[in-house]
Amino acid sequence: MAENGEKVPPQNESHAANAPIYPSLGGGDAEKPLIPQQQQQQQQQPAYPMVPSNAGVPGPPAPPGYMPLAQGPVIMTQPGIPMQPILGQQQNSGWMPVPQGIPNCPPGLEYLTSIDQLLVHQKVELLEAFTGFETANKYTVMNTLGQKVYWALEDTGCCNRMCCGTARAFDIKILDNFQNEVLHFSRGLRCKSCCFPCCLQKLEVSAPPGNVIGTVEQQWTLFCPGFNIKDRDGKTVLVIKGPCCQCTLCGDVKFRILATDGTEVGKVTKQWTGLAQEYFTDADNFGIAFPMNLDVRVKATLLGALFLIDYMFFESTGKSKR
Repeated sequence: MAENGEKVPPQNESHAANAPIYPSLGGGDAEKPLIPQQQQQQQQQPAYPMVPSNAGVPGPPAPPGYMPLAQGPVIMTQPGIPMQPILGQQQNSGWMPVPQGIPNCPPGLEYLTSIDQLLVHQKVELLEAFTGFETANKYTVMNTLGQKVYWALEDTGCCNRMCCGTARAFDIKILDNFQNEVLHFSRGLRCKSCCFPCCLQKLEVSAPPGNVIGTVEQQWTLFCPGFNIKDRDGKTVLVIKGPCCQCTLCGDVKFRILATDGTEVGKVTKQWTGLAQEYFTDADNFGIAFPMNLDVRVKATLLGALFLIDYMFFESTGKSKR
Protein backbone atom coordinates (compact mmCIF):
# COMPACT_ATOMS: atom_id res chain seq x y z
CA MET A 1 0.00 0.00 0.00
CA ALA A 2 1.34 3.53 -0.93
CA GLU A 3 1.95 6.29 1.57
CA ASN A 4 -0.87 8.56 0.19
CA GLY A 5 -3.40 5.92 1.05
CA GLU A 6 -4.19 4.79 -2.58
CA LYS A 7 -4.15 1.18 -3.40
CA VAL A 8 -1.79 0.03 -6.08
CA PRO A 9 -3.29 -2.81 -8.12
CA PRO A 10 -1.27 -5.96 -8.13
CA GLN A 11 0.90 -6.65 -11.15
CA ASN A 12 -1.06 -9.73 -12.15
CA GLU A 13 -4.33 -7.76 -12.11
CA SER A 14 -2.89 -5.06 -14.46
CA HIS A 15 -1.71 -7.76 -16.83
CA ALA A 16 -5.12 -9.38 -16.78
CA ALA A 17 -6.83 -6.05 -17.52
CA ASN A 18 -4.67 -5.41 -20.60
CA ALA A 19 -5.07 -8.99 -21.91
CA PRO A 20 -7.69 -9.48 -24.67
CA ILE A 21 -10.76 -11.50 -24.03
CA TYR A 22 -9.87 -13.96 -26.88
CA PRO A 23 -6.44 -15.39 -27.54
CA SER A 24 -4.55 -13.53 -30.26
CA LEU A 25 -3.47 -14.89 -33.63
CA GLY A 26 0.17 -15.10 -34.52
CA GLY A 27 1.75 -12.74 -37.05
CA GLY A 28 -0.03 -9.52 -38.07
CA ASP A 29 -3.48 -10.59 -36.79
CA ALA A 30 -2.84 -9.79 -33.09
CA GLU A 31 -5.47 -7.06 -33.01
CA LYS A 32 -8.18 -9.24 -34.69
CA PRO A 33 -10.18 -11.50 -32.44
CA LEU A 34 -10.48 -15.16 -33.32
CA ILE A 35 -13.98 -15.44 -34.78
CA PRO A 36 -15.35 -18.86 -35.65
CA GLN A 37 -14.70 -19.83 -39.26
CA GLN A 38 -18.37 -20.04 -40.18
CA GLN A 39 -19.00 -16.47 -38.99
CA GLN A 40 -15.95 -15.23 -40.91
CA GLN A 41 -17.27 -16.77 -44.15
CA GLN A 42 -20.65 -15.15 -43.61
CA GLN A 43 -19.09 -11.75 -42.99
CA GLN A 44 -16.69 -12.01 -45.95
CA GLN A 45 -19.29 -13.32 -48.41
CA PRO A 46 -20.93 -10.44 -50.33
CA ALA A 47 -24.66 -10.09 -50.65
CA TYR A 48 -24.51 -10.86 -54.44
CA PRO A 49 -22.00 -13.10 -56.23
CA MET A 50 -19.27 -11.22 -58.00
CA VAL A 51 -18.52 -11.82 -61.65
CA PRO A 52 -15.10 -13.49 -61.83
CA SER A 53 -12.47 -11.71 -63.82
CA ASN A 54 -11.48 -13.74 -66.89
CA ALA A 55 -8.77 -11.41 -68.13
CA GLY A 56 -5.91 -13.53 -69.44
CA VAL A 57 -7.38 -16.78 -68.06
CA PRO A 58 -9.10 -19.24 -70.44
CA GLY A 59 -12.64 -19.98 -69.34
CA PRO A 60 -14.38 -23.34 -69.19
CA PRO A 61 -15.47 -24.98 -72.45
CA ALA A 62 -18.80 -23.88 -73.90
CA PRO A 63 -21.73 -26.27 -73.42
CA PRO A 64 -22.72 -28.38 -76.43
CA GLY A 65 -25.01 -26.61 -78.86
CA TYR A 66 -23.91 -23.08 -78.01
CA MET A 67 -21.20 -20.80 -79.32
CA PRO A 68 -19.00 -18.79 -76.93
CA LEU A 69 -19.01 -15.02 -77.17
CA ALA A 70 -15.87 -13.70 -78.83
CA GLN A 71 -15.70 -10.38 -76.99
CA GLY A 72 -17.97 -8.25 -74.90
CA PRO A 73 -19.28 -7.97 -71.39
CA VAL A 74 -20.16 -11.02 -69.36
CA ILE A 75 -23.93 -11.55 -69.31
CA MET A 76 -25.21 -13.19 -66.17
CA THR A 77 -28.43 -15.23 -66.44
CA GLN A 78 -30.71 -16.12 -63.61
CA PRO A 79 -30.57 -19.70 -62.32
CA GLY A 80 -33.06 -22.00 -64.03
CA ILE A 81 -33.31 -19.91 -67.23
CA PRO A 82 -31.63 -21.70 -70.19
CA MET A 83 -29.29 -19.77 -72.45
CA GLN A 84 -30.74 -18.86 -75.82
CA PRO A 85 -28.96 -20.23 -78.93
CA ILE A 86 -26.77 -17.83 -80.83
CA LEU A 87 -28.19 -16.42 -84.07
CA GLY A 88 -26.69 -17.95 -87.18
CA GLN A 89 -26.24 -21.37 -85.64
CA GLN A 90 -27.66 -24.31 -87.63
CA GLN A 91 -31.09 -25.33 -86.39
CA ASN A 92 -32.35 -28.86 -87.10
CA SER A 93 -36.00 -28.33 -86.22
CA GLY A 94 -38.35 -30.99 -87.53
CA TRP A 95 -35.67 -33.68 -87.75
CA MET A 96 -35.55 -36.86 -85.76
CA PRO A 97 -32.72 -36.85 -83.17
CA VAL A 98 -29.88 -39.23 -83.91
CA PRO A 99 -29.65 -42.20 -81.49
CA GLN A 100 -26.19 -42.44 -79.94
CA GLY A 101 -23.99 -45.36 -78.96
CA ILE A 102 -25.28 -47.93 -81.49
CA PRO A 103 -22.60 -50.61 -81.98
CA ASN A 104 -22.00 -52.40 -85.30
CA CYS A 105 -24.18 -49.99 -87.26
CA PRO A 106 -23.26 -48.34 -90.58
CA PRO A 107 -22.96 -44.56 -90.25
CA GLY A 108 -26.28 -42.82 -90.77
CA LEU A 109 -28.46 -45.88 -90.15
CA GLU A 110 -28.77 -45.22 -86.41
CA TYR A 111 -32.21 -43.74 -87.09
CA LEU A 112 -33.53 -47.15 -88.14
CA THR A 113 -32.68 -48.83 -84.84
CA SER A 114 -35.46 -47.08 -82.89
CA ILE A 115 -38.36 -47.13 -85.38
CA ASP A 116 -40.61 -49.80 -86.89
CA GLN A 117 -42.50 -47.62 -89.41
CA LEU A 118 -41.55 -45.10 -92.07
CA LEU A 119 -43.60 -42.74 -94.22
CA VAL A 120 -42.35 -41.77 -97.68
CA HIS A 121 -43.85 -38.71 -99.39
CA GLN A 122 -42.99 -37.88 -102.99
CA LYS A 123 -42.80 -34.21 -103.88
CA VAL A 124 -45.36 -32.97 -106.38
CA GLU A 125 -43.65 -31.45 -109.44
CA LEU A 126 -45.84 -28.80 -111.11
CA LEU A 127 -43.77 -28.86 -114.31
CA GLU A 128 -44.38 -32.57 -114.66
CA ALA A 129 -48.08 -32.25 -113.84
CA PHE A 130 -48.81 -29.55 -116.47
CA THR A 131 -46.40 -30.46 -119.26
CA GLY A 132 -45.79 -34.19 -118.85
CA PHE A 133 -42.01 -33.62 -118.79
CA GLU A 134 -40.55 -36.28 -116.52
CA THR A 135 -38.42 -34.76 -113.76
CA ALA A 136 -36.16 -36.38 -111.18
CA ASN A 137 -38.14 -37.62 -108.21
CA LYS A 138 -37.66 -36.22 -104.73
CA TYR A 139 -38.90 -37.83 -101.53
CA THR A 140 -39.12 -37.07 -97.83
CA VAL A 141 -38.77 -40.01 -95.42
CA MET A 142 -40.38 -39.42 -92.02
CA ASN A 143 -41.28 -41.35 -88.89
CA THR A 144 -44.78 -41.69 -87.45
CA LEU A 145 -44.31 -38.49 -85.40
CA GLY A 146 -43.84 -36.44 -88.55
CA GLN A 147 -40.11 -35.92 -87.94
CA LYS A 148 -37.87 -36.04 -90.98
CA VAL A 149 -35.45 -38.95 -91.13
CA TYR A 150 -33.99 -38.79 -94.66
CA TRP A 151 -34.14 -37.00 -97.99
CA ALA A 152 -34.28 -39.15 -101.13
CA LEU A 153 -33.12 -37.74 -104.48
CA GLU A 154 -33.16 -39.46 -107.87
CA ASP A 155 -29.94 -39.14 -109.87
CA THR A 156 -30.74 -39.81 -113.53
CA GLY A 157 -30.32 -38.11 -116.89
CA CYS A 158 -33.06 -36.36 -118.83
CA CYS A 159 -32.84 -38.70 -121.83
CA ASN A 160 -32.98 -41.73 -119.56
CA ARG A 161 -36.18 -40.49 -117.91
CA MET A 162 -37.93 -39.50 -121.15
CA CYS A 163 -36.95 -42.52 -123.28
CA CYS A 164 -37.04 -45.39 -120.80
CA GLY A 165 -39.92 -44.17 -118.61
CA THR A 166 -40.71 -46.33 -115.59
CA ALA A 167 -38.22 -49.03 -116.68
CA ARG A 168 -35.32 -46.61 -116.51
CA ALA A 169 -32.16 -47.30 -114.59
CA PHE A 170 -31.72 -45.00 -111.61
CA ASP A 171 -29.57 -44.14 -108.66
CA ILE A 172 -31.29 -42.80 -105.54
CA LYS A 173 -29.26 -41.00 -102.90
CA ILE A 174 -30.50 -41.08 -99.32
CA LEU A 175 -29.28 -38.03 -97.39
CA ASP A 176 -29.50 -37.19 -93.70
CA ASN A 177 -30.15 -33.73 -92.25
CA PHE A 178 -26.44 -32.84 -92.64
CA GLN A 179 -26.60 -33.62 -96.40
CA ASN A 180 -24.44 -36.73 -95.97
CA GLU A 181 -25.22 -39.66 -98.25
CA VAL A 182 -25.88 -42.57 -95.92
CA LEU A 183 -27.66 -44.94 -98.35
CA HIS A 184 -27.47 -45.56 -102.09
CA PHE A 185 -30.02 -47.46 -104.19
CA SER A 186 -28.94 -48.60 -107.66
CA ARG A 187 -31.21 -50.18 -110.27
CA GLY A 188 -29.97 -51.38 -113.66
CA LEU A 189 -31.84 -51.21 -116.95
CA ARG A 190 -33.88 -54.42 -117.22
CA CYS A 191 -37.07 -55.58 -118.85
CA LYS A 192 -40.19 -55.61 -116.67
CA SER A 193 -42.10 -58.20 -118.65
CA CYS A 194 -42.75 -61.53 -116.93
CA CYS A 195 -42.10 -63.27 -120.26
CA PHE A 196 -38.35 -62.81 -119.74
CA PRO A 197 -37.47 -64.57 -116.45
CA CYS A 198 -33.77 -64.27 -117.17
CA CYS A 199 -33.90 -60.47 -116.98
CA LEU A 200 -35.86 -59.61 -113.85
CA GLN A 201 -35.62 -56.42 -111.84
CA LYS A 202 -32.83 -56.06 -109.29
CA LEU A 203 -31.89 -53.26 -106.90
CA GLU A 204 -28.70 -53.00 -104.83
CA VAL A 205 -28.55 -51.24 -101.49
CA SER A 206 -25.22 -49.79 -100.30
CA ALA A 207 -24.32 -48.25 -96.93
CA PRO A 208 -22.05 -46.40 -97.06
CA PRO A 209 -22.07 -45.97 -100.86
CA GLY A 210 -19.95 -48.69 -102.44
CA ASN A 211 -20.52 -51.24 -99.66
CA VAL A 212 -23.43 -53.51 -100.64
CA ILE A 213 -25.50 -54.55 -97.61
CA GLY A 214 -28.47 -56.13 -99.41
CA THR A 215 -30.34 -56.67 -102.67
CA VAL A 216 -33.94 -56.76 -103.84
CA GLU A 217 -34.65 -59.29 -106.62
CA GLN A 218 -37.90 -59.75 -108.49
CA GLN A 219 -39.48 -63.20 -108.53
CA TRP A 220 -40.74 -64.74 -111.74
CA THR A 221 -44.53 -64.88 -111.40
CA LEU A 222 -47.42 -64.70 -113.87
CA PHE A 223 -49.94 -62.75 -111.81
CA CYS A 224 -49.07 -61.52 -108.31
CA PRO A 225 -45.69 -59.74 -108.09
CA GLY A 226 -43.09 -60.98 -105.67
CA PHE A 227 -39.64 -59.91 -104.46
CA ASN A 228 -36.86 -61.58 -102.50
CA ILE A 229 -35.04 -59.52 -99.85
CA LYS A 230 -31.48 -60.81 -99.60
CA ASP A 231 -28.70 -59.89 -97.19
CA ARG A 232 -25.11 -59.04 -98.13
CA ASP A 233 -24.26 -62.75 -98.35
CA GLY A 234 -27.01 -63.40 -100.93
CA LYS A 235 -29.28 -65.27 -98.50
CA THR A 236 -33.04 -64.65 -98.72
CA VAL A 237 -34.25 -63.32 -95.36
CA LEU A 238 -37.68 -61.88 -96.28
CA VAL A 239 -40.18 -62.08 -99.13
CA ILE A 240 -42.59 -59.41 -100.44
CA LYS A 241 -45.90 -60.46 -102.02
CA GLY A 242 -48.11 -57.96 -103.85
CA PRO A 243 -51.72 -58.06 -105.01
CA CYS A 244 -52.65 -59.24 -108.47
CA CYS A 245 -54.20 -55.87 -109.26
CA GLN A 246 -52.30 -52.75 -108.26
CA CYS A 247 -55.06 -50.33 -109.35
CA THR A 248 -57.68 -49.67 -106.70
CA LEU A 249 -60.10 -46.76 -106.62
CA CYS A 250 -60.18 -44.75 -103.37
CA GLY A 251 -58.19 -47.37 -101.49
CA ASP A 252 -54.69 -48.37 -100.46
CA VAL A 253 -52.58 -51.02 -102.19
CA LYS A 254 -50.85 -53.40 -99.80
CA PHE A 255 -47.69 -55.45 -100.37
CA ARG A 256 -47.14 -58.00 -97.61
CA ILE A 257 -43.71 -58.62 -96.06
CA LEU A 258 -43.34 -62.29 -95.16
CA ALA A 259 -40.74 -64.29 -93.30
CA THR A 260 -39.22 -67.33 -94.98
CA ASP A 261 -41.84 -69.54 -93.28
CA GLY A 262 -44.74 -67.49 -94.68
CA THR A 263 -45.53 -65.47 -91.54
CA GLU A 264 -46.49 -61.86 -92.22
CA VAL A 265 -44.11 -59.53 -90.37
CA GLY A 266 -44.78 -56.20 -92.08
CA LYS A 267 -46.19 -54.45 -95.10
CA VAL A 268 -45.52 -51.85 -97.77
CA THR A 269 -48.61 -49.71 -98.40
CA LYS A 270 -49.24 -47.36 -101.29
CA GLN A 271 -51.63 -44.81 -99.79
CA TRP A 272 -54.53 -43.21 -101.63
CA THR A 273 -53.72 -39.50 -102.04
CA GLY A 274 -56.91 -38.20 -103.60
CA LEU A 275 -58.42 -38.22 -107.07
CA ALA A 276 -56.65 -35.09 -108.35
CA GLN A 277 -53.16 -36.13 -107.31
CA GLU A 278 -53.67 -39.73 -108.39
CA TYR A 279 -55.00 -38.72 -111.80
CA PHE A 280 -52.74 -35.84 -112.79
CA THR A 281 -49.42 -36.64 -111.09
CA ASP A 282 -47.22 -39.60 -110.19
CA ALA A 283 -46.42 -38.22 -106.71
CA ASP A 284 -47.33 -41.04 -104.34
CA ASN A 285 -47.26 -41.60 -100.60
CA PHE A 286 -46.04 -44.85 -99.11
CA GLY A 287 -45.84 -46.42 -95.70
CA ILE A 288 -43.69 -49.31 -94.59
CA ALA A 289 -43.85 -51.32 -91.36
CA PHE A 290 -41.32 -53.89 -90.16
CA PRO A 291 -40.30 -55.51 -86.85
CA MET A 292 -38.49 -53.26 -84.42
CA ASN A 293 -35.72 -55.78 -83.71
CA LEU A 294 -34.95 -56.33 -87.40
CA ASP A 295 -31.36 -55.72 -88.47
CA VAL A 296 -30.84 -52.16 -89.71
CA ARG A 297 -29.31 -53.46 -92.95
CA VAL A 298 -32.45 -55.45 -93.70
CA LYS A 299 -34.59 -52.40 -92.84
CA ALA A 300 -32.58 -50.33 -95.29
CA THR A 301 -33.03 -53.03 -97.96
CA LEU A 302 -36.80 -52.98 -97.38
CA LEU A 303 -36.75 -49.22 -97.88
CA GLY A 304 -35.02 -49.82 -101.21
CA ALA A 305 -37.75 -52.34 -102.13
CA LEU A 306 -40.33 -49.61 -101.51
CA PHE A 307 -38.70 -47.37 -104.12
CA LEU A 308 -38.46 -50.24 -106.60
CA ILE A 309 -42.18 -50.97 -106.15
CA ASP A 310 -42.97 -47.30 -106.74
CA TYR A 311 -41.07 -47.19 -110.03
CA MET A 312 -42.41 -50.51 -111.30
CA PHE A 313 -46.14 -50.07 -110.58
CA PHE A 314 -46.95 -46.44 -109.68
CA GLU A 315 -44.44 -44.22 -111.50
CA SER A 316 -46.59 -43.04 -114.40
CA THR A 317 -47.82 -39.61 -115.46
CA GLY A 318 -51.43 -38.56 -115.73
CA LYS A 319 -51.32 -39.00 -119.49
CA SER A 320 -50.17 -42.61 -119.15
CA LYS A 321 -52.86 -43.31 -116.56
CA ARG A 322 -55.57 -41.86 -118.81
